[in-house]
Formats: sequence, structure tokens, C-alpha cells
Amino acid sequence: MNASISKPVPETASWLRAYDVFNGDADGICALHQLRLVHPREATLVTGVKRDIDLLKRIPPGEKADVTVLDISLVVNAPTLLRILHDGGQVAYFDHHSGVGPFPHAGLTLHWDDSPDVCTSILVDRHLGGVCRKWAVVAAFGDNLDGPAQALAASIGVDRRRLQELEELGRLINYNAYGERVEDLHVAPDILYLGLRAYTDPFDFIHGSDHFRLLSEGYRDDAARMRSLSPASETEGGAIYLLPDAPWARRISGTFANKLASEGTPRSYAVLTERSDGGYVVSVRSGQPELRSANRLCDWFPTGGGRKAAAGINCLAADDLENFARAFHEYFAPNYANGVPARVHVE
Repeated sequence: MNASISKPVPETASWLRAYDVFNGDADGICALHQLRLVHPREATLVTGVKRDIDLLKRIPPGEKADVTVLDISLVVNAPTLLRILHDGGQVAYFDHHSGVGPFPHAGLTLHWDDSPDVCTSILVDRHLGGVCRKWAVVAAFGDNLDGPAQALAASIGVDRRRLQELEELGRLINYNAYGERVEDLHVAPDILYLGLRAYTDPFDFIHGSDHFRLLSEGYRDDAARMRSLSPASETEGGAIYLLPDAPWARRISGTFANKLASEGTPRSYAVLTERSDGGYVVSVRSGQPELRSANRLCDWFPTGGGRKAAAGINCLAADDLENFARAFHEYFAPNYANGVPARVHVE
């Protein structure tokens, strides 16, 4: 299912406190950056690591707030969204994650599309008429949407060399978002956004920012470890990788999953990174998202969700590891019958 409801982003009323709430990955950061380049405002920033998506809870109850939300799940945040609206707030919501359709409310402006070739920054790009499109290209590459990124870049005449620079930037910003806590990251997402805010053009950021150099050097060191990883289990339909409880592994997990998915085969992949509490953070990439969506598999497990091509589980219990592995290999098997695998314990 997909939908898009678009109205102008309303101006902040003088009696409302402004909040910008965004995912700490490339898509969330670049979506906000595009929007504020065109519609600047001072607002309280609310963000976190990529898996920290229940962000609307940080807005105090009873406060009339003007909230812009970018790239966090409507399913997870729906109860708090309704609370903010009932408190008299107004919300502009941009998102591409699967699982819920739009609902009407006088205080809500919703831009939502869960098509597998769309990310939140592409929704913002549409809303703004493409005036900051280079940043949408950066975000699409970061979200592993290479085809849409290349198409957007071609529409504004980006040459091959510069396209590679935008791709690298997107992947670096996205790589920086992965961690169990902000301390795992090279740069906190709100600090990285504030660093970007001074740059209208991403090429100026690439060639002039200390943050870019820090991310580039950090990625080089972590990627060296990534090259030695091998599957913990593997079938015709896909492979599962297990990464240790270490900051480098948490940082590289999403990039590694995207790299596996970019091989262009119908195989699917799961990258499980051990948490400090003994559980696992799970990243799933579907090789055939329209036939077997990643989010459908992850939705069977507590704290799971995402979109068709890429989804995850925020905390898979250690004693559910074998159950997940069986479900993964059955679900992505070529002869899968499209039901719920019998060995999945659906809560």
C-alpha cells in the first residue's frame, strides 16, 4: 500500500514550541536539511541512533507543539502523535516506512509513501519541487536506493565523478547512524545535522568539513574488519551473518547489510549484531522485496518493523536466535508458500 497526502508545511504559530524530530541516518538528516534550507526555522532537535525511532515520546505531554517529523515509523509513533494532536499541536509528517496508511486530522499534514523505491528525502524533494535535489541524491544512496539516486542525479546533470562523491557522502552519513547508543557513533546525529546546516551544496561539505574527514577515516578502519566476515548460516535463498558486541560492528552493520544487498541477486541477507544485554540487533535486506518483503518477516518478532526492501528487529532475544534463523531461511526459500512459518512463535 502507498499513499501521499501533501499540503504546504504550515508556518509555526507564535504560541507553539517548534520541534524537528528526525531519524539520525542519512535519510532523516538530509530530509530535514532540505526542508530547512527552504523553510528555515529554529527548533528543538529530537533525534538519536538509527534504531531509536520512538522519538515523539520526548515531546512533553500537555505542550502545544509545532512538530516536523521525518523518517520515523508512524506505527511506532501513532499513539504519541495522536496525543500531540489532541493537545492542540500541529504536525507535518514525512515518512516511507511500511505498516500504516494515512488518517485524517485537522492538525496533521502527512506525506507518506511506502513504495520500495522511495525514501523520506525523496518525499521532501517532491514537496519542495527539487530545489535541493543533490541532498535527496545523498540520502537515496545512504538508504541503498541506488537506482532512484542515479535517476535524481541525472535529472540535474550530475556527472559520473561527482555522482561517486555524493554516493560516498550518503553511505558515510548512513554508516554513522548505526550503534546501540550515541556514544558508539563518530558524530552524534544532531551535531552532524548542525554541521551540515552551514552547507547549501553537498560538495562544499565534502571538501570543507572536518566531519566528513572524520567519517571517512572511521569508515576506512571499520571496513577493513568487514572484509573478513563470513556467513554463520547460508542457503540458496540467503545468508545470515553474526557480528560481535563491539562498537565497530554496530557501526558497520547497516553498511554491511546494504553492501550484501547491492550485489543485485535475488538472495536475501540478515546481519545480526550482538547487543550488550546479550540480545541482537537485526538488519534484513530482501532480494525480492515485492515478493517477500523484509518488513513482513521482521513484523513477526517483537520490536520488528521497517519497509519492503530493508527492515530490522531492534532487540531479538538471545534464546530466539535459532527461531529467527529458521524463519529467515524458510521465508526466503525459493519454494516458500507465503504463509507464516510454523516455527515462528508469533506474539
